[in-house]
Amino acid sequence: MTRELLIFGDSNTYGAIPMTALGVPGRYDAETRWPDVVARELAPDWEVVAEGLPGRTAQFDDPVNGAHMNGGTGLRIALESHGPIDQLVIMLGTNDAKKRFMASPEMITAGLAGLVDLAMHDDYQQRHGGFDVLLICPPPVIEVGVLNGEFQDSAAVSQGLAPVLRDYCTKRGIGFFDAGEVIEVSPVDGVHYEAEAHIALGKAVAKAIKAG
Repeated sequence: MTRELLIFGDSNTYGAIPMTALGVPGRYDAETRWPDVVARELAPDWEVVAEGLPGRTAQFDDPVNGAHMNGGTGLRIALESHGPIDQLVIMLGTNDAKKRFMASPEMITAGLAGLVDLAMHDDYQQRHGGFDVLLICPPPVIEVGVLNGEFQDSAAVSQGLAPVLRDYCTKRGIGFFDAGEVIEVSPVDGVHYEAEAHIALGKAVAKAIKAG
């Protein structure tokens, strides 16, 4: 029987191309986007559904991009729109590091913990017949390019996220994967990934899923 994997994230799950100008980001094709790479690597045993929204945060109503950027709202919708799922992968935290949110690594981790608590709630676990959660820590941002204004002073915050998030996952007993050990952000805008990084991340995540 085919199993279902739900990947929940932001613009990098959407497949945004590194930006040279502000506006709606371009998007890689299905041959390149990392969730689609995961799908190819896991086929035919898994079906992969990707829910990537540019600008999505783990916990914040964005005063610029809208309250719907709060991941809690989106995750509820995703968990009620798809399924039954067998595994949930969450990769968020990059946008929480924006200057306007003034979030620490601990605060970002707390927001992600809220999403885990939501996913693990009896209502959703029973709805889907039980599923596991894997948290992916995104690679640290760098402060360059057209997004530098939004991500001012964000590099240090995002660099500090992995150890805090890893510790939380260990204590919570859920899966953890550090994307920063596999890929780096693009030097073009310091936030999004080059095509080669998408391929590498997709293969690494698929390997982690297979390993259980």
